[in-house]
Amino acid sequence: MSFLLPKLTSKKEVDQLSKTSSDLSKMAAIYLVDVDQTPVYTHYFDISYIPSTVFFFNGQHMKVDYGSPDHTKFVGSFKTKQDFIDLIEVIYRGAMRGKLIVQSPIDPKNIPKYDLLYQDI
Repeated sequence: MSFLLPKLTSKKEVDQLSKTSSDLSKMAAIYLVDVDQTPVYTHYFDISYIPSTVFFFNGQHMKVDYGSPDHTKFVGSFKTKQDFIDLIEVIYRGAMRGKLIVQSPIDPKNIPKYDLLYQDI
């Protein structure tokens, strides 16, 4: 299956993405990680597609049921800023209640589809 990720092609799109950080400042810190500089985690989380988003709460990996076989990460671009904000809110509330996995609030049609690749198995 070929999978093409949408690209940010204008300054306005990039600026809109960076504004999300302030909306979530009480619940989340957002970091970009260079997969080439962190091969241990790239392998551990099976980062085969970029972008991939992995969530943590107080150092604990948070899993999300997106209705797909992989609950360890969100693969692909978020369709809307609000989808990302809603997901962070659900993860935060679940983590505060001691949950290690939460149900995704994102409409399934907004979740990118991909095939899992298991390398070196």
